[in-house]
Amino acid sequence: MWIQKTAKSFISSGLAMLLLGAAPLTVAEDQTIKQSSITTIKLWNGNKTPSRQTYEREVLEAALTATKKQHGTWELIEDKTDYPLAEDEASVFREKGFDIFGTVAGNAKLASEKKILIPMPLMKGLLGYRILIIRAEDKAKFAAIKSAEQLQELRMGIPSTWADAELFRHNGYKVEEKGSFNDLFLRLENNEFDYVTFGANEITGVFCERAARSGKLAIDSSLLVFYPFPLVFYVNPENETLAQRVKSGLQIISANGELDVIFNRYFAEDLKAVNLPARTMIQLKNPILPAEMANFKPAL
Repeated sequence: MWIQKTAKSFISSGLAMLLLGAAPLTVAEDQTIKQSSITTIKLWNGNKTPSRQTYEREVLEAALTATKKQHGTWELIEDKTDYPLAEDEASVFREKGFDIFGTVAGNAKLASEKKILIPMPLMKGLLGYRILIIRAEDKAKFAAIKSAEQLQELRMGIPSTWADAELFRHNGYKVEEKGSFNDLFLRLENNEFDYVTFGANEITGVFCERAARSGKLAIDSSLLVFYPFPLVFYVNPENETLAQRVKSGLQIISANGELDVIFNRYFAEDLKAVNLPARTMIQLKNPILPAEMANFKPAL
């Protein structure tokens, strides 16, 4: 009898334990499991204009979403901290622990750094179509320029460490490289140099947000400086999985037209406003293009 009661007790206890083991997870436990399955991605998005920040983030989000079925859920942590010193930007992977960021292909500040290049243009080469901001009183002077030699006689201003400073020097241009984006237009007003250039994708926003308030500056309407200058993603060398995912995602959104939709939503109106075909084009060579993109051609 005692044996039967003991057996019954043991079976009841075991059954209870099984039932407890099969009990639904608490909200906290369920949330913990879900969070552990999310891939956290740290995006550095500093040292660039606001329009580029929002565009690059959206393209990255689209690429990650396109690969969710294969690679799972993701969470993007964006950091817009500016690093004006070249050594600080160079160390975004090595010391600061970021996973990915967008910049021009061949960024010289990364030359000695380990990184993974995804050789797929994010912006069709639009960043290499450069429009000038000048002093309003100099409109006639710039309208008379018809050759590279004439433009080379004038001084271009650029903030310290920006990637295209060396590119202009390589092509024989006078470059005043110092200061920051914040003081660039005051220095132009003060005649420290004669012009600055920005991509056709950002010129309207930059001018309205930064340069227009004094009334002393203007967007030049006659010239277009062009050089192959593809915008790409670089990935932390320790994160090969992310590099493969983003590359696959970019291939998907390029093939299905989603990248075109994003591009047109951001830039179609700006391109129409600056009227590229009507401008005198001055072409430069880009010595910093990496071998993987040596034959890059813009897709505009």
